[in-house]
Amino acid sequence: MCGRYNLVTDAQALVDFFEVVNLVDVRPRYNIAPSQDVVVVRQQQGERKLAYMHWGLIPFWAKDSTIGRHTINARAETVAEKPAFRAAFRKRRCLVPATGFYEWKCENGRKQPYNIRAADGGLFAFAGLWEQWKQDDDTVIESCTIIVTRANETVAPIHDRMPVILPADSYQAWLDPGNQDQALLKVMLEPCPSRWLSACPVSTRVNNPGNDDPDCLAPLGRGVHEQLVSLRVQLPVCSSCSSCWASCCNFSRSSMMRRRFSVCSMPSFFMA
Repeated sequence: MCGRYNLVTDAQALVDFFEVVNLVDVRPRYNIAPSQDVVVVRQQQGERKLAYMHWGLIPFWAKDSTIGRHTINARAETVAEKPAFRAAFRKRRCLVPATGFYEWKCENGRKQPYNIRAADGGLFAFAGLWEQWKQDDDTVIESCTIIVTRANETVAPIHDRMPVILPADSYQAWLDPGNQDQALLKVMLEPCPSRWLSACPVSTRVNNPGNDDPDCLAPLGRGVHEQLVSLRVQLPVCSSCSSCWASCCNFSRSSMMRRRFSVCSMPSFFMA
């Protein structure tokens, strides 16, 4: 399954990476949880666009929105047939941008969270579906789900399921609502190659969905220098706290865009 993930980037990086035509407000998210609004990429009138949607798909025929609590994921093996997903699978497919996702492994009698991210530290996308549902007052809620499949060799020691991660050259075929080739679409729902991903144990702070800060990504069992290198962070030397900034790669493959964080608000594992 996929019940928690992160998206540590900014809007311009999403525009550049996914070639979308619009900007939305995006801030770094370290612990995205079901029922929250998440950013997705969809295609409308031939253009890729960013939008926010409720995570937990509400089928157009649902009597109320509570069904969304049970539809945060769709199984690749049955997504084309399940009543909750089959209509969206035919013509309302989307990409869910991410920089990593979390899974938990039982170790020494406790559940240890792992952050599983692209081996190159870059952006990637889950295969998703989206839907529109109208409330009694005619308010429309747009919602989404993430498709999951069997785990590859990187994820299997941690969990037996993982989100479908699409290669960039499949984005167009996946997003195109005119693509009705279900055989082709189903072929896309295989686990990504193991070499694409790396997994690292992280702080149990991520266990609480109320925590959404850089400390959720703190690797375990590493020195401060190794942690900074792992997260691609550089700390410049400054004269005063008020003017001290840390410049951190936005995890875009182009590495062109950069974000800034005040050292005053840096997580404890950044501080020597």
